[in-house]
Amino acid sequence: MDIENKEFERTQRRGLVVWVYSLKQLKNLRKFGLVHYVSRKMKYVIMYLNEDNYEQTEERIKKLHFVRNVERSYRPDIEMNFAEKIGKKVDVKEEGFEIEELNTKIRLADHVF
Repeated sequence: MDIENKEFERTQRRGLVVWVYSLKQLKNLRKFGLVHYVSRKMKYVIMYLNEDNYEQTEERIKKLHFVRNVERSYRPDIEMNFAEKIGKKVDVKEEGFEIEELNTKIRLADHVF
């Protein structure tokens, strides 16, 4: 078996928060995806599902009798590249606001009381 030719492939995942009535059926949720965190006090489960069949799996989880509510994570939809925004003047004309960069310098206190 040639291990050197195999490459690691990242599977795209998306988070899902499942609010439940009871945590007794936690094993049933584990077959849908990776359970990341379980809050026993507030009765919710944070899990990750594969992106390719996310919609179908979310609908199947919503139909379970012990599930109270399901909230999806929108983090993959948010632009996380802020490098262009830092240190430049930005005009937001669509909303009527003008945002300008302020040069703020951090100084140490001369006297500490």
